[in-house]
Amino acid sequence: MEYKIGKEARCAVIGYGSWATALVGLLTANEPRVGWYVRNPEVLEGLRTEGRNPRYLSDMEFDTECIAPSDDLDAVVRDADILVLACPSAYLKSFLEPLTVSLADKFIVSAIKGIVPGDYQTVIEYIHDHYDLSYKQLGLLTGPSHAEEVSCGKLSYLTAVCTDLDNARAIGEKFATPNIRLSHSTDLYGIEYAAILKNIYALSVGIAVGLGYGDNFLAVLIANCAGEMARFLAESYPDRRDPLVSAYLGDLLVTCYSVHSRNRRLGLLIGHGCTVKSALSEMTMVAEGYFAADCIRHINVRHEVEMPIADTVYDILYRGASAKRRMKELTTKLI
Repeated sequence: MEYKIGKEARCAVIGYGSWATALVGLLTANEPRVGWYVRNPEVLEGLRTEGRNPRYLSDMEFDTECIAPSDDLDAVVRDADILVLACPSAYLKSFLEPLTVSLADKFIVSAIKGIVPGDYQTVIEYIHDHYDLSYKQLGLLTGPSHAEEVSCGKLSYLTAVCTDLDNARAIGEKFATPNIRLSHSTDLYGIEYAAILKNIYALSVGIAVGLGYGDNFLAVLIANCAGEMARFLAESYPDRRDPLVSAYLGDLLVTCYSVHSRNRRLGLLIGHGCTVKSALSEMTMVAEGYFAADCIRHINVRHEVEMPIADTVYDILYRGASAKRRMKELTTKLI
C-alpha cells in the first residue's frame, strides 16, 4: 500500500516542551490550524487564554485561532492526518497511553531524538512494532537545530526523512519558512540512530569540559565521536549515506558545542564533580543521552561495534565509574 502525503494534510503535534512549541510555531506559518496535544494543565490554560506556553519558550506568541490545544488525545489524533511526536522519548509511552483511536490511516513523524527506555528501540521502531504501522507511513524531522534558535527566527536547517522522497519533501514543506532550510533523505535508520548517538557524545564532551580539558582535546574527541558514529551506522545497517552531511555531522557538532545542549550540560555537571543522580536532578529538561547510553550499550551487544566513547559514558552514568579516571583512559584510545 502506498502512503502519499497531500498538501491539504492536517497536522498535529504531540508534546508541549521547547521543541514541540517551536515546531508548532513553524507549522502555524503554513497551516490554517494546528492540533496540539498538551496534557499539562498550566500549559494548556496558557495556550488557550494567552496564546503562549508559560513553561517553555514563553516569549513565543501564538494566534489562538491558529492552534487547537487539547488534553484529549483521541480528539487531536482523530482530526489530524500527520502526527508529529515531539515529547521526550522517556515519556512517549505515557503520552500515547490514553490513545484508543486507530493510527492506521495516519502518517507519523518523529521529532524525538532518543530511544524508548526499556524497549531498547528507536521511536520509529517502537511505533512500527507496537501500532503495526508500515515504515512507509513513518518519518523523521531532525536538525541540526535547537528549539531556542528556531523559535526566535535564527537561520536553521532541518532534515525531513521518509522512505519515499516525495513524502519527505511534503513533510518539509509543512515546516518551511524564510529562516528554515530543508534537506530530505530516505535514510530512516541512519539519521535516527545518528540523532540518538550524538546525545551520548555531547555528554562525553560536557564531561571533558567539566574536567578541564581544552579545545585541542575537544577537537580530537569530537572527531573520534564522528568516526565512532559512522562506524556504528556502517556496521549495524550498511547503506549509501554520507555521514559528513548536516543531518549526521552537523547535528553532532551543534549538540556537542552549543550552550543550548542539555546533554552537554548534564555532562558538564558530572565533570564538575556532581554525582549522576544530583546532576539529573538539576536538569530542568530531559537529557536524552542519559537513556540513550544504556540503550545503545544494550543494542550494540548484537552488533559488537567498537565504541570506546559510548562505553566510557555508559560506565560513568551506570556503573559509577570515576569520570576523571575513565576520561583519562579514553584519551589513550583516541587518534
